[in-house]
Amino acid sequence: MQNVIEFQPAKSEKLNWNTIFFVILFHVLTVWALFTFSWQNLLAAGITWWIAGSWGIGLCYHRLLTHGGFKTPKWLEYFLTVCGTLAIQSGAISWVTTHRKHHAFTETEKDPHSPREGTYWSHMGWIFKGTAQNQGEAAMQRYSPDLMKDKFHVIANKYYWVTPIVVGGILFAIGGWSMVLWGIFLRTLAGWHFTWLVNSATHLWGTRRFDTRDDSKNNALVALVTFGEGWHNNHHAHPRSAKHGLAWYEFDVNWLQLKILEKIGLAKKVYAFEFEKEETASGALQKAA
Repeated sequence: MQNVIEFQPAKSEKLNWNTIFFVILFHVLTVWALFTFSWQNLLAAGITWWIAGSWGIGLCYHRLLTHGGFKTPKWLEYFLTVCGTLAIQSGAISWVTTHRKHHAFTETEKDPHSPREGTYWSHMGWIFKGTAQNQGEAAMQRYSPDLMKDKFHVIANKYYWVTPIVVGGILFAIGGWSMVLWGIFLRTLAGWHFTWLVNSATHLWGTRRFDTRDDSKNNALVALVTFGEGWHNNHHAHPRSAKHGLAWYEFDVNWLQLKILEKIGLAKKVYAFEFEKEETASGALQKAA
């Protein structure tokens, strides 16, 4: 059973009709949202995008839970996880399982969103077929055993869709249906496409600092709309590093926020790859040899 899980191709002919329906629905309602613009609605979209995309996906799902680049108190980990559910990209365990498989099998047939299957596939086609983010329990046990032992994460993974409903109700009470259109549907759709650009664009276009075994690239435009997640070649070279922007011009909003958390004592054991430290360590090893 273990080998079947490991070598199961991500791509299959099975269509995920539930996903297809909701992606179409969100696109339609986003078009509607464009006809209901107001500064209040834009503000609602911006705030929820920041909370879901930066605090939830970038900091929590990705740098904390997937790669363990830092540690936080459990209450903060759980809070950030709830922020991640607002992005409607599946629960944390499913998301982490998918991303760990991406790193384990980058750009092979077992990569959930390999760009070598085509740009459309790596961007969004992969969520419509096969396992996508709908990871089975066996796969989650194999790739995310740490999270599967945590009852909070198991429950949050199952009921991740509750958060956007609650937030949608709050937005409706504040600004009516048009604020829901902006703060839930338009914002979510934008967040989806921005995240998918990390899967597609940063494996196709950009610059390479490190000679990794894959085609990952650093893409400033993707980094701009994902709070720093677009420095993808840096990330693939040093996956555990919670710091993705390694040069002064590689702006990494998620890293700046993490440094604030570290300053106030809410982030511990923060690991960051630093050129200077690596060069010093390398020089010391050479002298010792």
